[in-house]
Amino acid sequence: MATTLAVVALLLAAVWGLRWYEHEALYYPTKEIFRTPRDVGLAFEDVEIRTADGETIRGWWVPSGQADPVVILFLHGNGGNVSHRLEKLEVFRSIGADTLIIDYRGYGRSTGTPSEQGLYLDALAAYRWLTETRGVGWTRIVAYGESLGSAVAVHLASETCLGGVVIESGFTSVTDIAEKMFPFLPVRHLLKHQFDSIARIHKIDAPLLILHSRDDELFDMSHPERLLAAARSPKRLVEMEGGHNDAFLVSAATYRDALAAFLSAIQHHEFPHEKETP
Repeated sequence: MATTLAVVALLLAAVWGLRWYEHEALYYPTKEIFRTPRDVGLAFEDVEIRTADGETIRGWWVPSGQADPVVILFLHGNGGNVSHRLEKLEVFRSIGADTLIIDYRGYGRSTGTPSEQGLYLDALAAYRWLTETRGVGWTRIVAYGESLGSAVAVHLASETCLGGVVIESGFTSVTDIAEKMFPFLPVRHLLKHQFDSIARIHKIDAPLLILHSRDDELFDMSHPERLLAAARSPKRLVEMEGGHNDAFLVSAATYRDALAAFLSAIQHHEFPHEKETP
C-alpha cells in the first residue's frame, strides 16, 4: 500500500512538474520598454493593432527608406519584448527591409494574457494591418519567427499567403520537447499548448529559410532537420554557431548573408508564386 501511494505521489508530482514547465517555459513577458529604435539610430512609428478578440497589441513600424522593399513581420521569442530585439532591427534595416515588430498580448504595452491561440490571433492581426492598413502586397511579406515565434510564423504561413518564411532557432512542437523531459508521462494528452509546427509546416506554400545553430542548448539539430524534411520546396537550412539566443551575433556574417540573399530573391521574384491574392 505504501509503495502504491508513493508511486501515485510521484506521478502527481511529475504531472505538476509538467504543468509548471509548460507555463513557465513558454512565456516570459516583460512589460518595461527600456529602449526604442531611436536609441540605435532607426526611425520608427508606434503602432497599435486591434485583434479579432478585442485585445490591443503594440509594436513598431521600422521603415528602411527603400522603394518597394520586402517587409519582415517579426514574431519574437518567448522572453522580453520588442525592446530586446533592436540588434535584429538594425540588421533588417541594413539589408533594406522594412519591419513590423509586435509584442504579443501580455508583452510590453500590449493588453491581455499570452496563450497559444492568442499569439496566433496577434500575428494574424499584424498581417492584416500590413495588407489592409498599409496596403502591402502579400508577395512582399516575410514572416520571421524567432524561437517560440517560429511556431507562430509557421501557423500564420499555413493560414495566409506570404512571400516567404524565416525560422530562427525553432522547434518541431512543444510536445516533442516535453516528451524528452517527461518520457514516462502521456504528455500529448496533458499539455494545453502544442505549438505544433511539424504538423503544419507542409501546408506552407512559400519559400522557407531555416537558421539554426548546432550549439543550440535548447533545441538540437533534429528540430530544424525534421522541419526541413517536412516542408515544401523551395527551402534551405543554414547552420550557424553560437547559443540559442546569440547565434545571430556569433555567426553574424553567415546570418546576415543568408538572410540578405533570401530577401533579395523574394524582392526580385526569383521564387515562383502560384497563389492568388486572398
